[in-house]
Amino acid sequence: MLSRVADSIYWMSRYVERAENVARFIDVNLQLMLDDPSGEGQQWLPLVNTTGDQEAFEKRIGKGTQENVIHFLTFDEENPNSILSCVRAARENARTVREIISSEMWLALNKFYLMVNAAADKKSNALTNPHDFFTEVKNANHLFNGISAATMTHGEPWHFFHMGRMLERADKTSRILDVKYFILLRSAQDVGTPFDDIQWAAVLRSASAFEMYRKKHGRISPRAVVEFLLLDREFPRSINFSLTGARDSFHAISGTPLGTFRYPSEKLLGQLCSELSYAAVDEIVNEGLHEYLDDLQTKMNKVGAGIFETFFASKTPKPTKKQTQSQEQRQ
Repeated sequence: MLSRVADSIYWMSRYVERAENVARFIDVNLQLMLDDPSGEGQQWLPLVNTTGDQEAFEKRIGKGTQENVIHFLTFDEENPNSILSCVRAARENARTVREIISSEMWLALNKFYLMVNAAADKKSNALTNPHDFFTEVKNANHLFNGISAATMTHGEPWHFFHMGRMLERADKTSRILDVKYFILLRSAQDVGTPFDDIQWAAVLRSASAFEMYRKKHGRISPRAVVEFLLLDREFPRSINFSLTGARDSFHAISGTPLGTFRYPSEKLLGQLCSELSYAAVDEIVNEGLHEYLDDLQTKMNKVGAGIFETFFASKTPKPTKKQTQSQEQRQ
């Protein structure tokens, strides 16, 4: 399999997943306005922190108002992580590998692109009813992933697709947990209050985890939420589940059985999965959730860089300056 093809499939998957995650974050924050009519709990800058774009936002936009943040994360063409930029990048990657993906996948992604592109038009009133628009984005991603699973042969290209999606999902779940613990909460006085419960429920909804959490744990408690989103082995958006899925696809690509490795990034990903499998939530919280998640994000970034070096960089000509800058933006 050509490295450029694997690269395009991997990033096509990541960009589509990223677009949906951003739509979910914004939509949940908008819904919080219904639970907090005073507006005192409304904070929009944490959403920019969740996507890792705070430096670019402060430099270009400045004021973290609702309107500024929503436009920056939704339709800003200069923001590589906006919904518009992600869907355009995903479609461009798909266009280069149309002979590998199914025609149904291409049609679904192209329709997704046309919908978002039309909404970005200045004459569009897409954000007049933002909940409807962001629901469309989420549903478009679900449709694309479902069509991909049903129409794409589950061979090597599929595993690059699946590995990219799972790594992106794990990264975003870790970020929303980190942001909640250290940014969203206004003060220590809010701990244990109804407002705190609303915020933790919002974290669960950001990962589409609220209903499944309630079925398993019942009442909302910070410890149980952290355990569910970080360590649960069955919920498809938990960090543990996502990284395990990425690990399995990595092994399918490399041809090595579980418990062994061929590449350094494969070893690191396996170690991450083992750590999560034997981790205890009380130990994590007591030693510092932020520190744990920060270390986890660093290791996931190393895995991503290792995948690039292993499968993409070493088999392609030396990238131009423009290509290098594009790859740096992706990370």
